[in-house]
Amino acid sequence: MLLADDGQMGPLRWAAAAFFVVAIATDAWDGYIARSRGLVTDLGKLLDPIADKFLTGAALVGLSILGELPWWITVLVLVREIGITVHRLFEARTIVVAAAWMGKLKTVAQSVAIALALFPLASLLGDWVYWVNLVTMAIAVALTVASGIDYVVNFARLGRAGQASARPR
Repeated sequence: MLLADDGQMGPLRWAAAAFFVVAIATDAWDGYIARSRGLVTDLGKLLDPIADKFLTGAALVGLSILGELPWWITVLVLVREIGITVHRLFEARTIVVAAAWMGKLKTVAQSVAIALALFPLASLLGDWVYWVNLVTMAIAVALTVASGIDYVVNFARLGRAGQASARPR
């Protein structure tokens, strides 16, 4: 819908933005239900972040194709997301690495930034909305990088702790 609108900010653009918000909200709702009812599974811990990546990744690529988001942002976010996801899948043979609080915060920031970028609010509210979009996207990118670093550091710590406990005494 986003690409079919072709940057015209018409009904398809509004529909694409609304679809994104509904999809990301149902993802959060699904997670809440699973946690509140004790239905969290290792498979869910693996698949939920992958679904998030497809949703946010598709929106970022679409915004970049339309020239509304610099490609370097999309590439940076996708490299981080794909890298962490592939690593999680690789590690799933021995342990499921769940998302940390910073990763969850990053997902919220990305969701808000992408939703603001998708909705053609500037046509209704004025050009100041572009600055709001810029700031929210900058926060999302900063949290994306920071949470990626946090993931690597925490995994390295776990790896060293596991090696130390496996040594004969």
